[in-house]
Amino acid sequence: MSDYLVKATAFEGKVRAYSLVATEMVNIAVTKQDTWPTASAALGRAMMAGTMMATMLKGESKLTVKIEGGGPIGAIIVDSNAKGQTRGYVTNPHVHFDLNDHGKLDVARAVGTNGSLSVVKDIGMKEPFTGSVPLVSGELGEDFTYYFVSSEQTPSSVGVGVLVNPDQSVLAAGGFVIQLMPGADDEVITEIEKRLSSIPPISKLVELGMPPEEILYSLLGENNVKILETMPVEFSCSCSHERIANAIISLGKQEIRDMIDVDGGAETSCHFCNDVYQFSKEDLEELYQEANK
Repeated sequence: MSDYLVKATAFEGKVRAYSLVATEMVNIAVTKQDTWPTASAALGRAMMAGTMMATMLKGESKLTVKIEGGGPIGAIIVDSNAKGQTRGYVTNPHVHFDLNDHGKLDVARAVGTNGSLSVVKDIGMKEPFTGSVPLVSGELGEDFTYYFVSSEQTPSSVGVGVLVNPDQSVLAAGGFVIQLMPGADDEVITEIEKRLSSIPPISKLVELGMPPEEILYSLLGENNVKILETMPVEFSCSCSHERIANAIISLGKQEIRDMIDVDGGAETSCHFCNDVYQFSKEDLEELYQEANK
């Protein structure tokens, strides 16, 4: 598998860790969205963090991440599930700036820092779990780190990175989440902090060809890591002609009648994959009859 995620523990269960390489997944998303480089980096980072967060869930569980920072990129929306299937979009894909002072794509400027990161988890209960925190940097890795600490009370470190080619395709995309479990002592924390401060950016490790397992070995020490599970991750959109039809039915009879009499048909596209769905007058007449039932 080209894109995949690894779940692991480390330091005899005192640490929980996730790592993924998702270059193909992010490449598909940015191609469908026609994003410019800075927007590509923001979308890719959000999608990878959302993917790792979703794979912490079980069964048919899923989540939605919404990032609204007040920047020119607008809102970022990511849907992901426990199977590693993810989709995402940015409101304004055509956003790009010169590199920031660190020589990196200026994601914080695109996203903004005056807003929030919210997560809605559907885990099959009567009501979904919702958590929200203010953005602390707009770089997203730090923001997801703050989310885990503040909303889920789990000390964590989140790293996500995307490298973009001159032709605007994605060269490398990867990420990690490291979480301290109860019982993690100062010695373990010091060891992890030391390693985190000395390794190259995560996107550079992916560019060098490092798979998720080796990323975790670099972060935590190979002898300390126990790999639990490996699973594929992919861009996956759940839109369909039937789903769009049901959405039109839900608008009500009058709205559908206006589409028939005024517009002579309907055309809509999916926010996530930009697939276009067309409905003729005849199609809409059938949906009108459905709405009458």
